[in-house]
Amino acid sequence: MGSDKILVGGAMPDETAAAAPFDVRYAYVHSQPAPSSAYYTASLCHDDWTSWWGCWPGSTTPPGYYVTWWDDHVEQATWQGKPRPQIFFWTWYSLRDLGDLAGSGDGPGEVVAINRVDLLTRYLDDYRFFLQKIGSKREMVDLEPDFWGYVRSLGSPHDVPDVVSAANPTDCGSQENSAAGLASCLISMAHKYAPNTGVGLHLSCWDWQTNTQGCGDFYLALGAKKADFLVADVSDRDAGWYALPEHGGYDNFWTDQKAADYLAFYKTMSETVGKQVVLWQIPVGNMAQNNTLNHYQDDKVDWFFSHMSQVADAHIAALLFGAGQQEQTGPDTDGGNLVAKTIDYRKSGGTPLR
Repeated sequence: MGSDKILVGGAMPDETAAAAPFDVRYAYVHSQPAPSSAYYTASLCHDDWTSWWGCWPGSTTPPGYYVTWWDDHVEQATWQGKPRPQIFFWTWYSLRDLGDLAGSGDGPGEVVAINRVDLLTRYLDDYRFFLQKIGSKREMVDLEPDFWGYVRSLGSPHDVPDVVSAANPTDCGSQENSAAGLASCLISMAHKYAPNTGVGLHLSCWDWQTNTQGCGDFYLALGAKKADFLVADVSDRDAGWYALPEHGGYDNFWTDQKAADYLAFYKTMSETVGKQVVLWQIPVGNMAQNNTLNHYQDDKVDWFFSHMSQVADAHIAALLFGAGQQEQTGPDTDGGNLVAKTIDYRKSGGTPLR
């Protein structure tokens, strides 16, 4: 992505993004695919199309404007009155919605959907349109959090059936008809239609603490070497939120040992696959918060910024912070902690990639 230092960014309002020298912004693409190809060629969206991601901004904009607007917007970012373009990081999370169309929802429905030509054709057509909207921009795409974990629960990705060659013969007619073939298809399409964009497979290894080797073997079989990076996440909620009895009473705060275990996993996966790791949707809370709505405590922001050498040793290339659910602390509600830490990081010169 044009940097030899660890990138810092996240999901945040414009006011927060302009308050520090952030490198990256991110957002989801998460909806059912367009019902027909007519959506892609229309001059303007229709009022009844706005549940589809391509028409989220409304009926006064052309299909795909959600992507092109963000692409142009982050290119115009400034810091202290001077241009400082940012990179956009897209989390492509649409197989979840395809599973709903298959009638089974999360996980099982997704596996059913990729083996139906009608549904997978719509999905891949939508993905192609998304990539074409990115075009020549320099961006990043994170492919399908959770889905690869569901595939792994069924065994080898080569044994999970898929109809990718029939669903998209133009781009992926020679791919193996399996989940591994689908992963290869998604990666190759990104390189074809958005040639300056990096694409990453999301690490969904729910047993990583006891079976890192099995996780590495699975991602090698999935074809992760063809991707440009790997993506991992730490937690989808602030530790203070999880600590409340009504949310399970879990201890998700970090000790140095917990942090070392996580970093060892990222490092092993990076060295197994030969790709660097992007940490995504890192909780934003800090210990000055009071565990009320949008102000929950956590320790990840402070830990990462005070251990950047260890972060680099784990082959982590970017730290992307953001709330994984609407009740969590955000970069705009954390009392300015993430902004201050990012400014200090840049003033220090940044941490080189390793």
